[in-house]
Amino acid sequence: MAELYRVPKSDAEENRRIRDYREEESSRGSMDLPFLMLTILLLGIGLIMVLSASFASAYYESGNPTQYFTRQFIFSIAGVACMLAAARLPIGFYRRIAMPLLIASIALLLAVPVIGVDSGGAKRWIWIGFTTFQPSEIAKIAEILAFASMICVYKEKMSTFRYGVLPFGIVTAVIVGLLLLEPHISASIVIIGIAAIMMFAGGTKLKWFGIAAVIIAALGTLVITQFSYASSRISTWLDPFSDTQDTGWQIIQSLYSIGSGGLLGLGLGQSRQKYLYLPEEHNDFIFAVICEELGFIGAMLILALFAMLIIRGYWLALHCRNRFGSLVITGITSLLAMQVFINVGVVTNLLPCTGIALPFFSYGGTALVIQLAEMGIILGISRDISTKKAG
Repeated sequence: MAELYRVPKSDAEENRRIRDYREEESSRGSMDLPFLMLTILLLGIGLIMVLSASFASAYYESGNPTQYFTRQFIFSIAGVACMLAAARLPIGFYRRIAMPLLIASIALLLAVPVIGVDSGGAKRWIWIGFTTFQPSEIAKIAEILAFASMICVYKEKMSTFRYGVLPFGIVTAVIVGLLLLEPHISASIVIIGIAAIMMFAGGTKLKWFGIAAVIIAALGTLVITQFSYASSRISTWLDPFSDTQDTGWQIIQSLYSIGSGGLLGLGLGQSRQKYLYLPEEHNDFIFAVICEELGFIGAMLILALFAMLIIRGYWLALHCRNRFGSLVITGITSLLAMQVFINVGVVTNLLPCTGIALPFFSYGGTALVIQLAEMGIILGISRDISTKKAG
C-alpha cells in the first residue's frame, strides 16, 4: 500500500496503482457491526440528552431553547461522515501520518499560549473562524498513532531503556509540559495514562512503570502546590460542603441531581437542577442530569453500553493480526475508557473535578467529530480483521 501514496511516474503507473487500490479495497471485509451499532446508539442517546439538559440554559442565554442541540446535531452529522471516511482508509495510511500528526499537534499546543482563547482563567482553545477546538484532543490521537508506530519500529528493543522508555518519555514530557502551560491538568493525566498503556502493551518492562509512578507522584505534588486552582479542587473534592456557595457549589448540585433521580428517575426532560442550578449541565456534568431524569437504572444502562463498546474494542484489538492496528485500537479504546471513568468519577465526587467530557454526550462539536473519527479508525482496522477471519 505504501506505493499508492508515491508520486506516479506515468499515467500507466498511476492507473495501475489506482487499480491495485480498488482491488485491495474490494477485498477488505465489512466494518464491525456491533462496534458500529453501539457507537451510533450512544451518539443518538447523547443527542437526546444534550437537548434535554441544555434547553433551559440555551433559552436563558439566547432565547432559542434548541441552540446547543442544533449545533451538536450538525457536528454529529459531520462526525459520522468523518467516521465513515476514516473507516475506508487502510492501516498503512495512519502509520504514515502518525509522526507528522504528532509534530502538528505539538505545534498547535505551542500556539495556544499565543493565539489561544481565554476562558475561565485558562487558554485551552483555538478559534478557527466558526468554532473553537482544543489541540489537546488532536494530541491524544496523535500520541496513540505515533506510539503505535514507534513500538512497531523498536519491536524487540522495547525491553530496553533506550528504546522502550526514553523516546516515549520525551514525547510525553513535551506534550504534558505544553498542556501545563494552559493549564490543562486533566488532559495531562489522560496523556500520561495513554502513554503508560501503550508502553505496557508494547512490551516495556514493569520496573520502569514503578519508577515513573514515583516521579509522577512527586511532580503531581509539585503541581498541586504551585497551581492554586489545583489545590483548591483537591480541597473541594475532600469536603465540598466547606464552601457551598462557591467552590463546592457545582459538585453539591451534581450530587443533588443524582440523589433526586432515585431508582427510576424523574422522567426525560424533568430535571430540576438544569434550571440554572447545576453549572455545565449540558457539558462536563451531563451525567448528573442523566441520573436525575433516567434514574439509577437508566444511568447504569448507559454505562453498560459504554462497557460493551469498550469490551468490543479490546476484543478487536486482540483479534487484529497487524501489530500497529492492534496497538491503535488498544490506545483509542483505553482513551475512551479513561474519559468515561474520569467523567463519571468527577460527577459522583469519586474523583477531584477535572475538565474531562463524557464521550458522545457532553456538548462540544469539534471534540465530538474527533471522537467519531477515532471510532472510524477502529472500524477501518476491523475491516481487515473480518477479511483475515473469512480467509
